[in-house]
Formats: sequence, C-alpha cells, structure tokens
Amino acid sequence: MTADDGSTPGVDPRELGEDSLLGELEHLHDTRHVTFRHGSDDALAAHDRRTRELEGEYLRRHPEREVDPARTRQGARHDT
Repeated sequence: MTADDGSTPGVDPRELGEDSLLGELEHLHDTRHVTFRHGSDDALAAHDRRTRELEGEYLRRHPEREVDPARTRQGARHDT
C-alpha cells in the first residue's frame, strides 16, 4: 500500500487480488480529501499517480462494469 507521505510506490496493481484491489481503492478514496487539503505537493502527486494506477487496473478488469443510470448526465437531470 502506498505510504501516506507518498514515499513508496505500492504494490503493482496487476499483482493484487480482487479484494485487495478494492480495499486499496477504498482507502485511496477515503484519504483523498485530506491529502488534497493538507498533503505536500509530493504527497498529492503520489496520490494522483496511485489513483491512476489502481483505477486503471480496476477498469482494465471490469470494462463492462455496471453503470447506475442515475449517475449519468441524462439520469442526473431526471427528478426522483
């Protein structure tokens, strides 16, 4: 896992099992706001890089992932 200070690159996402990949993504998303608001430039750059790596791997594995219609531009325009 990437250290909070961005000093280590983390495990190659291709080597992560599905549960580990999802856990890494959840942790990454949980820490995004704090890193964005209070992290150093290096920490933010490392967070951005790791986000691209992990999200890219998820999308590679799940190119046909389920998309919630309410989360599209057209769906967001409809009142619920």
